[in-house]
Amino acid sequence: MPKWFSYVVALAVLVPMVIVTITAANMPWLRIERAVILFLGAAYVANTAAELADMIGIITLHPPETRAISLLSSSLAIWVTNVLIFSLLYWQIDRGGPFVRASRASTKPDWLFPQETAPEIASPDWQPLFLDYLFLGYNTATAFSPTDILPLTRRAKMLMMLESAISLLTLVIVAARAVNVLP
Repeated sequence: MPKWFSYVVALAVLVPMVIVTITAANMPWLRIERAVILFLGAAYVANTAAELADMIGIITLHPPETRAISLLSSSLAIWVTNVLIFSLLYWQIDRGGPFVRASRASTKPDWLFPQETAPEIASPDWQPLFLDYLFLGYNTATAFSPTDILPLTRRAKMLMMLESAISLLTLVIVAARAVNVLP
């Protein structure tokens, strides 16, 4: 891809988010924002699979030419992007997305948060925010499993499995090889 492509993608994601914020959650822009984030998530998964395959190919086919710093920085970039993208996906998917959650519409949750199981320790109107989904994404990428937030639906379970698999391949194969070739 050309270098400018990543800037266009970032702009395509940020513009609907900014417009949603400015227009006080205008319904057409909420749909556009959701579609863009879901499309970006799917494109990210496909791109990451290709990146990981390429890096594994480099590691196995050209081991003497492998540069440790390049592998470490690439694996860190993939891991951080993995956490951020899956956090955005979780945030957009759970209970119909942020707008549906904010409107208090009755929808089935994809994840069960601890605050929902112990109402005596949380405020009665508690709703998960993006930071809660970022925590979920970080824990899934780090522990390779659910921690205190439980997946309830099959799509939530499959997304968490996919995030864990990407993190596992990134850390075990790529980062481990980078550490091995450090001088």
